[in-house]
Amino acid sequence: MRHKVKKIRIGINKDHATALIRNLAMSVIIYEKIKTTEAKAKAVQPFIDRLINLAKQKEKREAIREIEKLLQHDNASKKILEVLLDKYKDRTSGYTRITRLGYRAGDNAPVVQIELV
Repeated sequence: MRHKVKKIRIGINKDHATALIRNLAMSVIIYEKIKTTEAKAKAVQPFIDRLINLAKQKEKREAIREIEKLLQHDNASKKILEVLLDKYKDRTSGYTRITRLGYRAGDNAPVVQIELV
């Protein structure tokens, strides 16, 4: 039985979903806030929290290697290590905030803004 098993499903195959989550995470880290659908924002939120926690727990060289393996973007990994670690020094989790903005005109999908706190 699958009681209390929570996983956000986006409705695309696994490789596409992985690429989508990586790209959304890079955009959130670089621009610090983006507009997207609610399902995509809820799917990328734990990934971003995991990246920041990984950077906090490991040594700098190890963290750079791990983050660049996951994100494959130099500016995003540098920003996590130089800017965001100092910003979230006292915080243990909850690095992102999701704010509802309304509904998209074309298909009435719920649009949210995901931002770094």
